[in-house]
Amino acid sequence: QVELVESGGGLVQPGGSLSLVCRASGSNFPLNAMGWYRQPPGRDHREMVAHITREGRTFYADSVKGRFTISTDSGENTVSLQMNSLTPEDTDVYYCYARLGATDFWGPGTQVTVSS
Repeated sequence: QVELVESGGGLVQPGGSLSLVCRASGSNFPLNAMGWYRQPPGRDHREMVAHITREGRTFYADSVKGRFTISTDSGENTVSLQMNSLTPEDTDVYYCYARLGATDFWGPGTQVTVSS
């Protein structure tokens, strides 16, 4: 069982920056991948924001390319998301994700609000 704990959400003005951090615990094996997802209002599923594999391959949603950067510290089992040039459209609950084998794990989510 993997437990994920997010931190770093909050309120920021448009054009500002935030950094999210997720720490994973409970696994004795390396995680296959970690990432960040969000669920926009009115949608019934979460959408990928950024994703990084154990090998270091990164993937980004088109809407955040060039603004967000995902990184990991495998020794600490953490994944971070640096978010720059934030817009009100980035407002959402951001969920940390991790995959171990064929099993997905989710954090409880952290609210990001972009508003003046």
